[in-house]
Amino acid sequence: MILFDEAVRRVADLARPLAAERVALAEAQDRVLAAPVIARRTAPSCAVSAMDGYAVRDSDVARAPVRLPVIGAAFAGQGFDGVLAPGTCVRIFTGAPAPPGADRVIVQETVTTDGDTAFFAAAPSGGRHLRAAGSDFEVGDLLVEPGARLNPQRLVAAAAADLATLEVVRRPRVVILGTGDELRAPGSATASPQSIPESVSHGVAALVRQWGGDVIDRQQIVDRLPALEAAARAAVARADLVVVIGGASVGERDFGKAMFAPLDLDLVFSRVAIKPGKPVWLGRASGVLIVGLPGNPSSAMVTARLLLAPLVAGLAGRGADTALHWRRRPLSRDIEACGDRETFVRGRRQDETVEPLQNQDSSAQKVLALSDLLIRRRPGQATGLAGSEVEVLRL
Repeated sequence: MILFDEAVRRVADLARPLAAERVALAEAQDRVLAAPVIARRTAPSCAVSAMDGYAVRDSDVARAPVRLPVIGAAFAGQGFDGVLAPGTCVRIFTGAPAPPGADRVIVQETVTTDGDTAFFAAAPSGGRHLRAAGSDFEVGDLLVEPGARLNPQRLVAAAAADLATLEVVRRPRVVILGTGDELRAPGSATASPQSIPESVSHGVAALVRQWGGDVIDRQQIVDRLPALEAAARAAVARADLVVVIGGASVGERDFGKAMFAPLDLDLVFSRVAIKPGKPVWLGRASGVLIVGLPGNPSSAMVTARLLLAPLVAGLAGRGADTALHWRRRPLSRDIEACGDRETFVRGRRQDETVEPLQNQDSSAQKVLALSDLLIRRRPGQATGLAGSEVEVLRL
């Protein structure tokens, strides 16, 4: 059994980004760039209007008040076909190319018109309302660095760079295998008093997706070793990461590790000195990463948040450390002393403080719905008094 910090270190060592793949821009949201976004065009490609108004020469409006004939119009994507001759103006709209010869755009609110004539009451002052060619970026400019996560703003920049596809880190393919003869699919367990709804795999799948993984399969397997071994073989043949839920204790039907033995299971760690979740384990089988989570819901979800989330995040290119950003917050009420194992208490935010929740049983599920953070308690730590600061991690 190893300490929590050592388990985190070993997870981080394995959580290296997967190979790159090219995806359509429309599929790139929330992915991590594997190659820089380099502009294929200049933006804007020519001088364009920043306002709706009239394109003019400075020499023509400097002697205002003045009337100028309107010789045409310029729209975004369809500029004026010609040169702005002295003593004339062109009606122009935001984003339209400025006609050659124009020095500025005078906003329409300050101009009155009479048929095809525009009246300028005063000489212009202030901005020219023209965006110069290349004022945003030029061909070859670096717009987004590799390693950046593609949020909406960065997708705008990539599209503006005239890129239809992007090179991104491949999402880890994850197979989730649940075990336990007593478990039934939600919606069917009520018919049998000895059955309980299978809940954990749904939460684990959501967590995997939240941190950048792609759940390609989720199965519930009976507690029979041949069936579990077959499921394990099928899973490692197509996954980067397999998560097995349950079967981590020492009962007669606890086959979480045994099901991977024929695949040369090599353990990275077999238990971690934490509460809840001591039976959590990590290994490789046939070169594929395997995470074993406890079967109790709170234990499974706490250990998944602490150890599975950074593993998935690292494989997806986000960095394992992004999943373990601890903060310090004051307690809203006292929290009991910690025992000899590092303990992660389910809690929730209360304005600027955090509240430890009452039911910390490893099988509790209602408390999970109320929780939005974990409170970290070091081994042997004394009672924490209301107002004192504790380490917290958002769920």
